[in-house]
Parts: sequence; C-alpha cells; structure tokens
Amino acid sequence: MSQQSSTANALAAPIAVLAKIPTDLVQLALRGGLAGIFWSSARTKVDGLLTVSDNTYYLFEEEYRLPFIAPDFAAHLATYAEHLLPVMLILGLGSRFAALGLFVMTLTIQLFVYPDAFLSTHLGWFALALAIIASGPGRFSIDHLIGRKLGR
Repeated sequence: MSQQSSTANALAAPIAVLAKIPTDLVQLALRGGLAGIFWSSARTKVDGLLTVSDNTYYLFEEEYRLPFIAPDFAAHLATYAEHLLPVMLILGLGSRFAALGLFVMTLTIQLFVYPDAFLSTHLGWFALALAIIASGPGRFSIDHLIGRKLGR
C-alpha cells in the first residue's frame, strides 16, 4: 500500500464522521454566530433596554459619519436594526431578509466606517450572512414551520 492511499484511508473515517453533522445544526450555528456579533454591538449602543446612548450619538456624529444620512437617524436605525435583525435570526423568522439586512449593514461599515477591516473582521460577517441568504435558516426555524404550513 502506498503512502498516499494509507493517508487517505486514515482520513476517510474522520471525514465521514464530520460529513454527518446535520445541515440544520450548521444553519442554526450560522444564524447564532451572525446574530451574536450584531446583538453584542447593539447592546453597547443603548442605556437600559432600548434608549440610544449619548455615546452612540457622539460616535455617529464624529467617527461613523455616514454620507447621505443624518447622524441622529443613523444612530437610531443602526441601533434598532442591530437589536431586531439578530432576534429574527435566532428565531429563524424572515431569516434571509434579516441576514441581508446585516449584510448591507456590514457593507456600509466596510465602505464608509472601517475600510481597513475587511480581512480581519468583515469578510467573516459577509460569509455568515451569505451562507444564511443562500441556504436559508434550516428546519430549526419559524420560517421552516411557516413553509410547512404553506406546503413548501
């Protein structure tokens, strides 16, 4: 037996085990991973439950300066989107829409706020969002239950 076929045989069993990871579990992990990133960010933008903090207003006026949108409006929009869209992802409700919203938010951050963070941060966020957009939320989701009720 050659060295190559011996190595291939040694890898076959672990690869077969890894291939049995349920896709629905992977999709749940993707949703949780993306939701966790943005939920954590959202909670830094508020005082109490959902009161946009003075620090958030300051950041949108001074550091995050987005073109074409007023800082106060941007602060509210980003804060509430970072709260709502992750909850939608965790529940699996409008999952593709929620992931698309976070993809657009990431694109905005990449283009206008932190353009040097593509490889270190944003590429991973894009990948998570794209995987959810492309493959959907999986069976552990409200979207799946709605789809079953509608006969899809």
